[in-house]
Amino acid sequence: MAAQPDHSAHWEDTMKIAFIGLGNMGAPMATNLAKAGHEVTGYDAAGVTVDGITPAQSGAEAAQTADVVITMLPNGAILRKVADEVIPAMPAGAILLDCSTVDVDSARAVAEQAQAAGLGALDAPVSGGIGGAAAGTLTFMVGGTEDAFNTAKPLFDIMGQKAVHCGPSGNGQAAKICNNMILGVTMIATCEAFALADKLGLDRQAMFDVVSTSSGASWSINAYCPAPGVGPQSPADNGYKPGFAADLMLKDLRLSQQAAASADADTPMGQLAEALYQSFVETEGGSGQDFSAMLPRFSGRSRG
Repeated sequence: MAAQPDHSAHWEDTMKIAFIGLGNMGAPMATNLAKAGHEVTGYDAAGVTVDGITPAQSGAEAAQTADVVITMLPNGAILRKVADEVIPAMPAGAILLDCSTVDVDSARAVAEQAQAAGLGALDAPVSGGIGGAAAGTLTFMVGGTEDAFNTAKPLFDIMGQKAVHCGPSGNGQAAKICNNMILGVTMIATCEAFALADKLGLDRQAMFDVVSTSSGASWSINAYCPAPGVGPQSPADNGYKPGFAADLMLKDLRLSQQAAASADADTPMGQLAEALYQSFVETEGGSGQDFSAMLPRFSGRSRG
């Protein structure tokens, strides 16, 4: 039997890419890679096909000649299952690049599995949502070796506007969940403050003008204001249709608290944010709404 090709060298031109997980994020990411001239084969368990992406019948089939296998999957359990399928099929020296948002333990376990098989491994969760995936303006938070990061850098440059190497395997996921714990907490605080301002008779525009240029400024108010008609365009101006769904914020906050428990870290604000989003999503009608829809939630409640 002929030896498998060694993919350990740095590719400078066209790569063979297998993209597994062609959902709302994966499909536009794969499309951008194909439009840039890369040879992209795709597989999705739901049978999704995408124009310009060569379909495969399985993840293993897609991976067997790939220089880079990119995964965009719902959770760590599915990532581990897909890794079990594709890692044995991948050529020596190829890179497994996971762009899912999953628990740190799963990311590190899959990286160890890939490295034991002679493969490179990167965990590279993204920020920027569906719009950023389509526009190629995502931010990637990347864990793994510097060599693998440098090899995949041309792909990050196509799919996004920024890629930060955060250290060894698992650190990309660590950066993502820490960032989103801050985001969840600051969005809740911003919504609480607007609801309080309303009840104190403070005009929302005046509230924005003060806070956005003062010590209370944050991305949650300056770039993604939860109050309709105030600040830059945001999901609040579109009936709170999701740019980033409350359901996904709840997922990320749960991951942050899972990691906090594993690392024995005290995160009371993150814990409370998780509880509030859980209540909002599961019992208060927040599922399917943007995570900034916490504002009408607080506005409709009294202190008791």
